[in-house]
Amino acid sequence: MASRRFADEPAFVLHRYDWSESSLVLEVFARHHGRVALVAKGVKRPTSQFRPVLLPLQPLLLSWSGDAEVRTLKAAQWQGGHVMPTGEALLSGSYLNELLMRLLARDDAHERLFDHYAMAVQLLAERGDTQELLLRAFELLLLKETGLLPDLSRDGSSMIAVDPEASYVLAPESGLRMAQAGDSSPLSGEQCLGLYRAMEGDSPFLATLRACASCMAALRIPLRGLLHYHCGVRVFKTRQLMIDVQTMMRVSAPSVLDKDRISVHNKSSAPS
Repeated sequence: MASRRFADEPAFVLHRYDWSESSLVLEVFARHHGRVALVAKGVKRPTSQFRPVLLPLQPLLLSWSGDAEVRTLKAAQWQGGHVMPTGEALLSGSYLNELLMRLLARDDAHERLFDHYAMAVQLLAERGDTQELLLRAFELLLLKETGLLPDLSRDGSSMIAVDPEASYVLAPESGLRMAQAGDSSPLSGEQCLGLYRAMEGDSPFLATLRACASCMAALRIPLRGLLHYHCGVRVFKTRQLMIDVQTMMRVSAPSVLDKDRISVHNKSSAPS
């Protein structure tokens, strides 16, 4: 029986690791097939046509064949449209890739989620100054599309409709509950309903971006709790990398006081 072949499938590379001295295994997110493992034979050779193409956070068209868990890459080309994100936006994109690697099962298609991801990556490349807002919106939509986001229109225990005038806390196990004294990061009922309506609309990514703008800071902790709970981790590798990079930058950059001291020292040691 001939092995199945798939041609010109929209996809992104999420992760890559060594397969042999000259080959790589790629974890890719394909629009119609979900997360798929592909072996790219000979890709590490300087003459390989795949070498400059198979990069993360780039829209690709991939062709592959095979029925085993790891299929064989046959062709790859860049779709164009935007360049790879750089700097902090590159780290944010790597964080999105880690979330998909942890939460998506193999061969489970998520076409709407693929479209959300493609738009998030494009906006990271074009507008790096909005990356925190993009991350919150994508986290919400990822949890929703994978069935892990509690209903934001109802109280999780009573199933009573959310009161727009009340305040709520989003918990991993129980969903929304009425906020109590001492609770951190409460969301208003109106904000919860706004997020719910945005994700159910015709253009959910852009609508969710707008809805997150008014509650971005309040969403950070509860969404992080949900993601840690469902991924089974205390901290994500890419988030720890972001923290380490920011710490190094703070340590290596001299403070204003240090700069003044350096300036004074240079003046005093200059020849008269």
